[in-house]
Amino acid sequence: MATKPAEESVAGVRLTHPEKVLFPEQGITKGDLAAYLDAAAGRMLPHCAERLISLVRCPEGRSRKCFFQRHGGAGLPAQLRMLDIPSKDGGTETYLYLTGASGLVAAAQMGVLELHIWGSRIDDVERPDRIVFDLDPDPSVGFAAVKRAAQGIRDALDALGLQSFPLLTGGKGVHVVGPILRRHKWPTVKGFAKALAERFAKNEPGRYIATMSKAKRKGRIFIDYLRNDRSATAIAPYSPRARQGAPVAWPVSWKQLDSAAAANEVTIENARKRLGDPDPWKDYGDVRQGLNAAALRALGVPPT
Repeated sequence: MATKPAEESVAGVRLTHPEKVLFPEQGITKGDLAAYLDAAAGRMLPHCAERLISLVRCPEGRSRKCFFQRHGGAGLPAQLRMLDIPSKDGGTETYLYLTGASGLVAAAQMGVLELHIWGSRIDDVERPDRIVFDLDPDPSVGFAAVKRAAQGIRDALDALGLQSFPLLTGGKGVHVVGPILRRHKWPTVKGFAKALAERFAKNEPGRYIATMSKAKRKGRIFIDYLRNDRSATAIAPYSPRARQGAPVAWPVSWKQLDSAAAANEVTIENARKRLGDPDPWKDYGDVRQGLNAAALRALGVPPT
């Protein structure tokens, strides 16, 4: 990567020490990360703007100490907004969100290597507008089996009247994401996801598990429905990952998933070129579908 000056500006945000290396194996710097996020903003913002976010911060790079930041506080850049929402104990908690490319670049300035999003938007945090199935394989499970699992979830959702979209997580697995109308609160959406995950685990117990137990996961894929809980998060589409190789969580079409070799095949280094390809999720924002009474009834889930 090219040497950067001591300071530079990207999307109107001043970067200090843009030459700081954040991914040492590739030599990817803070300036490189900011440039990627700015280039990806047009694709990324429809999925992460005006949602509460959690951040994985690695100020000294991914190979040094990283930490997870869920809440707002003093000293954060103005491009990261704050919102107080009710907490479980009856008080309030301050969370973060962003609205534009400058927020993404400000995150890079802070050494943020991952952005994780809520399943709801800030104007109605209690009613999610997406449902996520996180397919998390045991290390012994090959990626071909993960792809088959994703296709199985897709087919099950399709039978219930729901279109879904696959996301390479940048790790080992795949997220199957469905946009939904904001009809129901968290317990209903989580209950729907849980019931479907448990159906898979019951029908094919040798392949799937719907509990977090790592001891029981050997040789299986955990269908993680817990991403659909209030205050739970999922990796944002197009977010980098704080992992070796500088992978990116990358949306693909179902046809592209068929030919994908690994969940981490897209990296910061090759993502810029792939941003020039047609958007595989171009129809995502046009989908109007919900967890209707028939779908809930099919899985025995009461509406809220």
